Amino acid sequence: MAWEDAGAHGACLACGMLDAVGMCLRRVLTLIAALVTGSPAAEFFVAPDGSDAAAGTRREPFATVQQAQQAAAPGDTVTLRGGRYVMTGAHIARRTRLYAYVIHLDKSGAPGAPITYRAAKGEQPVFDFSAVKPAGLRVAAFHVPASWIHLQGLDVTGVQVTIKRHTQSICFYNNGSHNVYERLTMHDSQAIGVYSVKGGHNLWLNCDAWNNYDYTSEGGRGGNVDGFGCHPEPGASGNIFRGCRAWHNSDDGFDLIGAHEAVTLESCWAYRNGYSADGKRRADGNGFKAGGYGSWRESMLPRTIPRHVIRYCVAAAHPASGFYANHHPGGCDWRHNSAWGNGTSFNFLCRLRDNTTDIPGTGHVIYNNVSADTRRNVSQLADSGNTLAGNLFNFPRRPAAADFASTDPAELLRRRKADGSLPAIQFLHPAKHSTLIDAGTPLPDVKFRGKAPDAGAFES
Repeated sequence: MAWEDAGAHGACLACGMLDAVGMCLRRVLTLIAALVTGSPAAEFFVAPDGSDAAAGTRREPFATVQQAQQAAAPGDTVTLRGGRYVMTGAHIARRTRLYAYVIHLDKSGAPGAPITYRAAKGEQPVFDFSAVKPAGLRVAAFHVPASWIHLQGLDVTGVQVTIKRHTQSICFYNNGSHNVYERLTMHDSQAIGVYSVKGGHNLWLNCDAWNNYDYTSEGGRGGNVDGFGCHPEPGASGNIFRGCRAWHNSDDGFDLIGAHEAVTLESCWAYRNGYSADGKRRADGNGFKAGGYGSWRESMLPRTIPRHVIRYCVAAAHPASGFYANHHPGGCDWRHNSAWGNGTSFNFLCRLRDNTTDIPGTGHVIYNNVSADTRRNVSQLADSGNTLAGNLFNFPRRPAAADFASTDPAELLRRRKADGSLPAIQFLHPAKHSTLIDAGTPLPDVKFRGKAPDAGAFES
């Protein structure tokens, strides 16, 4: 799996090394699995002009992912050729009381031997769901209840909503564990990009969600369409979003409401969620909504409130908050994040355990964050009960435009690198002689240059 350069993106070098080791270990385990089973991994092919009556070879590809799943076994790879896959109602693999699962991946891989569905090298498979309109059902374009699955390089667009009342359609719906979603793009749909409730130890790596807006249900409010939503059930721990971007989604960029287990958001970027691409105001408009339980009764809350981790993330130009605790009845960990041009940069609003009484945020751990060019740098933070150090978001230590190499948030939308990692940008990077340089507080698991870490998401 690809990993961002820590110098360019402020990510932890140690984490990157662990990722590389993990990747090598998985490859070794895959080889061992092949030796144990006595059969090498197979490769199947799918193409827009293929046939499900074909053999699934490079020369005779299948037409659908569903057919390829029937043929694949743990350790196998399904290679998807480039082109447009026009999905129709006839492709719906399964219908339930609520959902139409169009592509339904329910065959699991195995530890060290995942089933991989990947784009052919240098090609872009685009799945267009514009014609899938099952009456009275929510649409899940890709539904993945299986575990040990690796999806890489797929593009999803045009996912529809047909229900007028409160509802939600989904581009990628995860209900499995130990899955990797890598270099996926989800855009111009009425659906949330990623939605995960069940399953733990999943990784969303270098994925993008943009221009998603439900204009059909609830009068076109668009309030259920985030870029990424992760709301794990009890026991579904270890979910990580890394190097992902969300922009111009009608509700929020990243949303962790209703989570029973902690989620990590790392080196992710959110830009202008809550606005359309042409500037129309939509729904909530937060960059990172990290927690909360809505109107749940106290008895429904987790016995131990999870501490979400938000680190090395960037939130820019949101009408509401860049980073928002969302009435969470407990603290979260906020480390090395940068906010620019939001209504409020950091809103730490919490609630008492009754999930009714709002209070200024307590229990938060807040290290080395930066806020600039905003109406309100910090709100709803209690005078005591939090751990703060190395932050540049309030008087007298508040950075100005001259402290940054660039103040153009549009850089966040630049094309990714060839390996899928985040693009090289200068936005919010410390300028020469910036007050951000060496302004942070050293942390045990973070490497840095100079006397101390730089404040914010990027190390100079």
